[in-house]
Amino acid sequence: MPGPSPGLRRALLGLWAALGLGLFGLSAVSQEPFWADLQPRVAFVERGGSLWLNCSTNCPRPERGGLETSLRRNGTQRGLRWLARQLVDIREPETQPVCFFRCARRTLQARGLIRTFQRPDRVELMPLPPWQPVGENFTLSCRVPGAGPRASLTLTLLRGAQELIRRSFAGEPPRARGAVLTATVLARREDHGANFSCRAELDLRPHGLGLFENSSAPRELRTFSLSPDAPRLAAPRLLEVGSERPVSCTLDGLFPASEARVYLALGDQNLSPDVTLEGDAFVATATATASAEQEGARQLICNVTLGGENRETRENVTIYSFPAPLLTLSEPSVSEGQMVTVTCAAGTQALVTLEGVPAAVPGQPAQLQLNATENDDRRSFFCDATLDVDGETLIKNRSAELRVLYAPRLDDSDCPRSWTWPEGPEQTLRCEARGNPEPSVHCARSDGGAVLALGLLGPVTRALSGTYRCKAANDQGEAVKDVTLTVEYAPALDSVGCPERITWLEGTEASLSCVAHGVPPPDVICVRSGELGAVIEGLLRVAREHAGTYRCEATNPRGSAAKNVAVTVEYGPRFEEPSCPSNWTWVEGSGRLFSCEVDGKPQPSVKCVGSGGATEGVLLPLAPPDPSPRAPRIPRVLAPGIYVCNATNRHGSVAKTVVVSAESPPEMDESTCPSHQTWLEGAEASALACAARGRPSPGVRCSREGIPWPEQQRVSREDAGTYHCVATNAHGTDSRTVTVGVEYRPVVAELAASPPGGVRPGGNFTLTCRAEAWPPAQISWRAPPGALNIGLSSNNSTLSVAGAMGSHGGEYECAATNAHGRHARRITVRVAGPWLWVAVGGAAGGAALLAAGAGLAFYVQSTACKKGEYNVQEAESSGEAVCLNGAGGGAGGAAGAEGGPEAAGGAAESPAEGEVFAIQLTSA
Repeated sequence: MPGPSPGLRRALLGLWAALGLGLFGLSAVSQEPFWADLQPRVAFVERGGSLWLNCSTNCPRPERGGLETSLRRNGTQRGLRWLARQLVDIREPETQPVCFFRCARRTLQARGLIRTFQRPDRVELMPLPPWQPVGENFTLSCRVPGAGPRASLTLTLLRGAQELIRRSFAGEPPRARGAVLTATVLARREDHGANFSCRAELDLRPHGLGLFENSSAPRELRTFSLSPDAPRLAAPRLLEVGSERPVSCTLDGLFPASEARVYLALGDQNLSPDVTLEGDAFVATATATASAEQEGARQLICNVTLGGENRETRENVTIYSFPAPLLTLSEPSVSEGQMVTVTCAAGTQALVTLEGVPAAVPGQPAQLQLNATENDDRRSFFCDATLDVDGETLIKNRSAELRVLYAPRLDDSDCPRSWTWPEGPEQTLRCEARGNPEPSVHCARSDGGAVLALGLLGPVTRALSGTYRCKAANDQGEAVKDVTLTVEYAPALDSVGCPERITWLEGTEASLSCVAHGVPPPDVICVRSGELGAVIEGLLRVAREHAGTYRCEATNPRGSAAKNVAVTVEYGPRFEEPSCPSNWTWVEGSGRLFSCEVDGKPQPSVKCVGSGGATEGVLLPLAPPDPSPRAPRIPRVLAPGIYVCNATNRHGSVAKTVVVSAESPPEMDESTCPSHQTWLEGAEASALACAARGRPSPGVRCSREGIPWPEQQRVSREDAGTYHCVATNAHGTDSRTVTVGVEYRPVVAELAASPPGGVRPGGNFTLTCRAEAWPPAQISWRAPPGALNIGLSSNNSTLSVAGAMGSHGGEYECAATNAHGRHARRITVRVAGPWLWVAVGGAAGGAALLAAGAGLAFYVQSTACKKGEYNVQEAESSGEAVCLNGAGGGAGGAAGAEGGPEAAGGAAESPAEGEVFAIQLTSA
């Protein structure tokens, strides 16, 4: 009996090893000592919080156990080897509870550590000074009471978001709580309005808790800088009662200027100034008004306060009373020749002066008398008063105007007798009269025509020229004067006096005259353009060379005017040979029309009509003298012959005879040169059938790829291809591409069997037939009698047999046929193969039968038919395999046995002419 398998042996060994390891582990457990455990061993609890502690042991039957701590307990739960207790309101910074059990006369202990922490709920930044001078230090102090442990605390002093100082209290005792951070900071200008704050961070992340942050409320710092200099006052030293004078107070070097408070007062009167800021300076302006109650010496005060400090300036102002003098006329308005009295008076302490003559003593008036004349009208009288105040002399004056009434006067200086103005610019027409009251002046033409708008700005036109009578009148009388107005203007050349276009007739007499308008009268000169100094004057005998453009210019002192005058000289029509030829050849398709240009003005109309024969009454299409979108239609056919052309304008007509001939360029089409031509191989060679129409008759040349048509006797397949034919005459060329095809009789070029090796009953074989012919040949097959289940391809070029039988052996013929003939070839196929033994037995004897069959087959192949071939032609009916060693099998069989299937032969090919080819088909 065989032993256990190797796999089973390996499994048993693994089981024994596992049992040994398990026993070793049990022994180790039994020797482990007893212990007590407290969970959690280390705990962080927020101050005032609660915690459950679990006390346990591995002693199987402990005698007693407990949990020793000074903290308050809320509840307890017990088991045989464990104890759980809740501790509440934990406030001690640090405590050490002890877990103990009594086991086997030994005390087992486990000691824990409980620490409390307090969040930085209160972060306080001490108040800042209300105002802090720039450049001086101030103290920042931050308190965080109760937060801890202090060793995990970090305090940061901030200016806005900028950290000023940051301190960590690492290394402090675990029981330490709360913290204070103090720093000294230098006050700067940019710190004004800045927010300072304190941020506290309690970092318990190393203990498994989070980061607790809090910040104080921000405190705003106000910094200032005040110059030690006193303010500058700008104010008058003297101030008159009832007057208003501006005063100002200025101070530089203060920051922030917008926070400064300014007090500006005159005596006890607050002036309520307007303050304007300019950087670190301010200007306070106000208006000081003096009253009679304030007369005398007073103080002007300017006080500036900033950051609890102030600067002040005082100046003395004297307030006085000085009324203006009184100037009176006995009559403010008098007629010429009357007496007038002028009086000047002032206060008791003032000294008056009238027209430069002072009064005898201060306080007395001054007087003046005169007989009024025309020259005293609008005369001003001046009265001055002087007063000494605080060492300074003050002056006041007053004036009065005397009006004297008199009749109007028209002087040549104010109203000239002759006026000359240029036309166009706006002028103010002035004719002024002296008189009081102010005279009214009216100027009108004597005939009752135009009226001058005196004193008004208006345009000057030539219609204002003429003589006017001007009359001035007021209450005292009137004055009359005649004036002449002349309006000058530049020359003008209009179409009436100087037309833009003038037409002369050749051979007549004419003169070029241009009349210009203007004041003063202008001079006119006409010169032909491009000919300097050639002035046209008097009568001319008109010739064609007089036609052209003349420049006429009119000149006077006010300017000049110029105008171009186009002179046209007309004449009757006349033919010229180059521009209207007597002989003309029309080329069909050229798009050309007969050009017959005629000299004449105005441009003559031309008409050409056929005369006699086929052209009788036919109009000859003419090319227009200028390009026009409405050009005459170009004819496709034009009758040659004789045409008579007539040219006519309003000055006469003329005729000319024209002989017209017609020609055409080469033209080839499908009818004269077919684009596809077919030849037969072996026929006599001839030129391409290609001709062209045209006048004169075109010549035609054909070439293939640039090589002229060769001279040869018979058509060959190489003649097929593409030819280029070109027709040429004097009027151009035309070309066509001709494709030549060569047809030929069919030839079966190849007839082959596949596979070339042997075939056995039930195998497949294919016959391929390839024919050369044009047009392509029709393929047909002839098979041995009784051959069934034969398949053909779509074009009959391939014959295939699936599952070959003995009836498929024999001769096959392939025939190719087209319009030019027929050709056929034959091939012989032999079907042969070994005996097939089939046995069906039980599972135990199958292998022996297969081995015996394989050995028998090897023996038969290697001995009986080693040099022959198998003929299975009758295998289906007789059950025998005949070994062939005939003419087709001797040599072929030897080749099949030694050289392999490709060299063996089993089919013989016979062309229609009798050639025999052998193909060996052997079994696989």
